[in-house]
Amino acid sequence: MRSDYDVIVVGAGHAGCEAAHAAARLGSHTLLITIDTNKIAQMSCNPAVGGIAKGQIVREIDALGGQMGIVTDRSSIQFRMLNRSKGPAMWSPRSQSDRQQFILEWRAVLENTPNLFMWQDSVNEFIIEGGVVKGVKTLLGQTFTARAVVLTAGTFLNGLMHVGTVKTPGGRVSEPASHGITEQLASLGFTVGRMKTGTPPRLDERTIDFSQCIRQDGEQDFHHFSFMPGIASSLPQRPCWIVHTNEQVHDVLREGLPQSPLYNGQITSIGPRYCPSIETKIVTFADKNSHQLFIEPEGAATHEMYLNGFSSSLPWEVQLAALRHIPALRDVHALRPGYAIEYDFFDPTQLYHTLESKLVKNLFLAGQVNGTTGYEEAAGQGLVAGINAHNCVHELEPFTLGRNEAYIGVLIDDLVTCGVDEPYRMFTSRAEHRILLRQDDADMRLTEKGYQLGLATRERYDLMMSKRDQIERLNAFTREFTVKAAAINPLFEELGMQPLTQGQRLHDLLLRPQLNLSMLAPRLPEVAARVEELEAARRDEIVEAAEIAIKYSGYIERETLIAERVSRLDNVTLKGKFDYSQIRQISTEARQKLQAIDPETVGQASRIPGVSPSDINILLVLLGR
Repeated sequence: MRSDYDVIVVGAGHAGCEAAHAAARLGSHTLLITIDTNKIAQMSCNPAVGGIAKGQIVREIDALGGQMGIVTDRSSIQFRMLNRSKGPAMWSPRSQSDRQQFILEWRAVLENTPNLFMWQDSVNEFIIEGGVVKGVKTLLGQTFTARAVVLTAGTFLNGLMHVGTVKTPGGRVSEPASHGITEQLASLGFTVGRMKTGTPPRLDERTIDFSQCIRQDGEQDFHHFSFMPGIASSLPQRPCWIVHTNEQVHDVLREGLPQSPLYNGQITSIGPRYCPSIETKIVTFADKNSHQLFIEPEGAATHEMYLNGFSSSLPWEVQLAALRHIPALRDVHALRPGYAIEYDFFDPTQLYHTLESKLVKNLFLAGQVNGTTGYEEAAGQGLVAGINAHNCVHELEPFTLGRNEAYIGVLIDDLVTCGVDEPYRMFTSRAEHRILLRQDDADMRLTEKGYQLGLATRERYDLMMSKRDQIERLNAFTREFTVKAAAINPLFEELGMQPLTQGQRLHDLLLRPQLNLSMLAPRLPEVAARVEELEAARRDEIVEAAEIAIKYSGYIERETLIAERVSRLDNVTLKGKFDYSQIRQISTEARQKLQAIDPETVGQASRIPGVSPSDINILLVLLGR
């Protein structure tokens, strides 16, 4: 067994799996070290991938050649496209996954990736010489050397779980915490903090009265996560269910608050604002007498159900008493209680956009250790960290993504520029150029980048180019083809629209929100024939992408111009140009923030909280001199 590698990845969660696969796929001899190889890519919380903005990240990972989208599609037991009532920039794919199948699919990917090896153990020390990481030491006494290391320890660094007054060390239920790394990095000057997250109780579906629930089925259309055709689940599809809390539930929870670790001083770390515990909900939203909960299946062939929306660290007796006031759960049997977990994270402003540490060379950090929450945010970081670990080992150019190129770019720029004061979660509102970062065009934006890196395959690149060509030809046809008024007016009358007095280009008709190609094709043989010429396996996907490009062309063109104008500041290099502490013309806060973060570009400096537009103008004047 070899002990020397190009890249070592510590932790096999969602960040670690993407990092290890990327580094190995690009050609680095890679070692993935994890506490339990049977829980690779474990879905520690809800058994689902995607959601608002998160789904866009998964499609970007897939477009670049990562694996999360493929694994999700193969383990899916329900798929839905969220936010359909809004514009396409807000559409977000989400999939329920079979928890165990998700693990098996990821393990199959990793075990069949050339250059990738695994070792079951816990890392408790980095080997650091002259400010450069050289390898790791493990709990079993093994030493592995490497030219780059990626830390993706999730919630395991000094993890501590809470159920009422009961405190148990661990990275997640029934798994030990990891010790030593935090203390070592803190001694080297890393700023360390504590965060908190939580998970709800798991329920036995045989004891749930589903007649008291609202059924929520998945969608059966062409949408899925991976852009690769033929990637699908063979598992039976399952519904989710909706229930609501009530005043009786809230009364039980309020009575239990003195025993809640969140309110009795037992937990002092920062929790997620946008995924609060049920006890936080009844305190923060005291005027609400009901909260929506989702009962979600954990797999295709298990009775275990996940109660989304009821995360809690209250004593188990309080959790159960509250649940039984929900009519559907009056006789419920639970498999385990909800719990909170506290863990260490490192201030992400201590990282470059490559996710390499500024304090220890060739050490990369990704996932919850950077203060984020969510599988998707972790996986996106892991992919970038794995690519850059390989690149630094082989002395290649660093790989980064701009805010106008990907949600992954927004995520990483937010982390390294602004830092975090709570677990970071991605939203569409965080992306100022979200009309350019839609889920439908992630392959158009990123597959060429992935192919140039060597991560995306030639097959994936050729499929993207073929799709692009078909979209362009379809759009050209809509600009050239004129629809006669007599052919379309019967449809206009059915829809209550004003009839046409003369022919109109198909492109102009499609600008109307009421019309689309599937509606027009049955009435216009020329349109039907043109649609039939498209690649059959991806016809619906191509038509949807073409229609979005047509209907939103004005917005897309305007946003592209704005993004190009803003990106000019990201081309003006700052790093190494100034000692900010000596620039008296800018504010004290700006001096302190600029000195601490040492931004790469003027664009990054402009996004640092506390650095004003006038401070940026002064920097530009000084650069001009």
